[in-house]
Amino acid sequence: MAEEQKVDGQESEEVSAQASEDNAASESTAETNSEEIVDNNVNDEEVMDELAALEAEELIARIKQVQAKADENWDVALRTKAEMENVRRRTEKEVSNARKFGVEKLVNEILPVKDSMELGLKAAVELDVEDEAVHKIREGMELTLKMMNDALTKIGVTEVLPEEGDAFNAEFHQAMSMQEIPGKKTNSIVAVIQKGYLLNERLIRPAMVMVAK
Repeated sequence: MAEEQKVDGQESEEVSAQASEDNAASESTAETNSEEIVDNNVNDEEVMDELAALEAEELIARIKQVQAKADENWDVALRTKAEMENVRRRTEKEVSNARKFGVEKLVNEILPVKDSMELGLKAAVELDVEDEAVHKIREGMELTLKMMNDALTKIGVTEVLPEEGDAFNAEFHQAMSMQEIPGKKTNSIVAVIQKGYLLNERLIRPAMVMVAK
């Protein structure tokens, strides 16, 4: 019995000694791990600082790139807007001109007819024939000519009809001949051969005149 107790005591002492050694080893390992963790934390902070510095430079570079792109896009937008405004103005002008002058060709075709009617009516008036039939024809011509003049006026046609003695104006008149006439001022109109016409204030046919020199 005494021997068994002695053996048990020895085993207890051995277990206690082993436990002490294990605790010492654990404490040593913990200290080593703590030192490594501290070192790792220091290294991590340095890396983070370096990354932060790099990220700041990269961020600044990217901001500059984005700003440059934004400036480029702004310039493109301004040019596009200006071009669109020019297109809009050109389109409005073309539409306006089409509305105002789209009938120019038709008017130029009608004007010779109007000239002929005016000449015929003038001849009938100058003949002054005492005949009922002639008077009815003349009245019909006068009415037709009035209707034509009213229609031309509605679409913007106006006459260019200078009077004798008016100054010659190359913008509205075409000199068919120049003659030396005593008592007449140089470049004054001495006779009108044919009326001129404007379509919405634009000359479509100059007045044909004779001019003194």
